[in-house]
Amino acid sequence: MPFRVTVIGTGYLGATHAACMAEIGHEVLGVDVDPEKVAALQAGRAPFYEPGLEVLLAKHVAGGRLRFTTSYEEAAAFGDVHFSCVGTPQVKNGYAADVHQVDAVIEQLAPHLRRPCLVVGKSTVPVGTASRLADRLSELAPVGELAELAWNPEFLREGFAIEDTLSPDRLVFGVRSDTSRTTLEEVYRPVTDKGVPVVVTDFPTAELVKTSANAFLATKISFINAMAEVCEAAGADVGTLAEALSHDERIGGRFLRPGVGFGGGCLPKDIRAFMARAGELGVDQELAFLQEVDSINMRRRTRTVELAREQCGGQFLGRRIAVLGAAFKPDSDDVRDSPALNVAGRIQLMGGDVTVYDPQAMDNARKSFPSLGYAQSPQDALQGAHLVLLLTEWEEFRNLDPQSLRDVVAVPRVVDGRGALDPAQWRQAGWTYRALGRP
Repeated sequence: MPFRVTVIGTGYLGATHAACMAEIGHEVLGVDVDPEKVAALQAGRAPFYEPGLEVLLAKHVAGGRLRFTTSYEEAAAFGDVHFSCVGTPQVKNGYAADVHQVDAVIEQLAPHLRRPCLVVGKSTVPVGTASRLADRLSELAPVGELAELAWNPEFLREGFAIEDTLSPDRLVFGVRSDTSRTTLEEVYRPVTDKGVPVVVTDFPTAELVKTSANAFLATKISFINAMAEVCEAAGADVGTLAEALSHDERIGGRFLRPGVGFGGGCLPKDIRAFMARAGELGVDQELAFLQEVDSINMRRRTRTVELAREQCGGQFLGRRIAVLGAAFKPDSDDVRDSPALNVAGRIQLMGGDVTVYDPQAMDNARKSFPSLGYAQSPQDALQGAHLVLLLTEWEEFRNLDPQSLRDVVAVPRVVDGRGALDPAQWRQAGWTYRALGRP
């Protein structure tokens, strides 16, 4: 049965969720406080790059199943189910999550709720947030306790967000009543009918599923990057080491790729917020290892700069550096906490003449690092370069022809910060090839 669904917050999570809710048959109203963003979405334009999203938005806006507004009053009158998809960034001068946007959704929506409905939180929040919001919701809503809260954490990967929404590997429902559970089951029926497993639990467990998943993934990434440091000291090859480990089914090969480390708007801030919340709960020692996970990750950026400087004879002054990649990962234009731009910025501060190219993230990169140079193609970026750094593993970069590029650069040297290139192919073409943790 189709529901009338609102999606509050139309950033990366919200815009994707709104389009996908329309795709599975619901009538959807997206809500945002930014009139310009609402106007763009209403015209079928995505405010960021995500493969396939703009096509989906345009399809359902044109078909009348999806529209957008700035009015909470309109949203309350429209919706049977209200998804809260706002951000929880890291607070300034601290590790904790800033939940003021999550609170604001309840404060602005609840006073307009005059009939039974379900409000569903999807944001990544400190454990204990949902319980507090549920109390506030029933306190503010004219309908009282008939406005229920549930927690349904998201597990989207940028670049695969539509796939992860329509065919997730699991759904988690944090609920307090059979009514809430039944409503969520019906909302997601087109998804679960494909065999997607559902885990039904309480609020605290639902909140912890997302934060613990991100903490585990970050730990696995930092583990192999720590092994890269050991391999460099011992003269071993971390790529072969990772391959050997991946054959152990207890370990697996996913997220076991050494490189410059993770970034983006989720993993870094989420593990820091998890540590902060653990401290508030008096169990900070149990998550103390995450501080080292974070430190290892940041050291990869420093080590990449050091390796690049070594390749430039010990200094960047007078050297032209080409950086391939600006987004924190491929198939995204997200440059939040991007290792690529962090490394590029450090090299520039040390005297290097840095030129960056990325297939999708150029506009966002210019806003964040306006002092860097930018090119219109990989070839333009490499023109006259003394060193090439590959820092985001776009398929376009994997397919570069090292033979033809050798005549473009001043010196054929490449540092592969993602282990994305074929070392034998590049060396055979006359390049000096280096990668973190590899001889």
